[in-house]
Amino acid sequence: MKTVLITGCSSGYGLETARHFHAQGWNVVATMRTPREDILPRSGERLLVLALDVTKPESIAAALEACGPIDVLVNNAGLGLFGAFEATPMATTREIFETNTFGVMAMTQAVLPQFRERRSGVVINVTSSATLAPMPLVAVYTASKTAVEGFTSSLAFELEPFDVTVKLVEPGYGPTTSFTSNGGARMQGLIPEAYAPFAQSVFAAFTKPAAVTLESDVAEAVWRAAHDTTGQLRFPAGADAVSLARAT
Repeated sequence: MKTVLITGCSSGYGLETARHFHAQGWNVVATMRTPREDILPRSGERLLVLALDVTKPESIAAALEACGPIDVLVNNAGLGLFGAFEATPMATTREIFETNTFGVMAMTQAVLPQFRERRSGVVINVTSSATLAPMPLVAVYTASKTAVEGFTSSLAFELEPFDVTVKLVEPGYGPTTSFTSNGGARMQGLIPEAYAPFAQSVFAAFTKPAAVTLESDVAEAVWRAAHDTTGQLRFPAGADAVSLARAT
């Protein structure tokens, strides 16, 4: 029986991915900054909920020690940000990168010794369809996710001799997730008056999307990535992300 560790399981894609793997009979280590066991199914010893802050080395070390060996790491934890780059404090930019980029790198680096020694293991990094086509008012967020794409592409070659695989899952626009609500305070004041008309037009476009991404789309894409043996690197998730991937 295999074990998957998933970061950012308190809601959205991470939560649904944890539920999906659990339903398929896997051992699931569901991690989040503030543990909540009530949002996940219970099944004997197959579910472990742990506190984990991917920006803190001591938290990463404690979580990995508590859960023991794993077979798949899903780097899903992330922060959203929407606003004009001109108005975005560099402190906020660094905060986004600490979780979205450096957190992914830190988690990956922490599990690689066990994967390399066993000559098996899968790392799945969840990015965004914002990396597939330019989108306005998400420059910092896109930069943090694009960095992960480059990191993942290179790392896949680096780990191939050790039979360790690295994958990307690229979700589209998920209106049912907490992307906006989780970043509400962080986004205050990031749309200056000069940008307001443009921002309104962007918001209007988001209210009538041609296609969207559901949490289940991402969970299924992560599941496919975890089992892929073809060498495929990128797995767009959601109808809108699939369309963008085909176009690009």
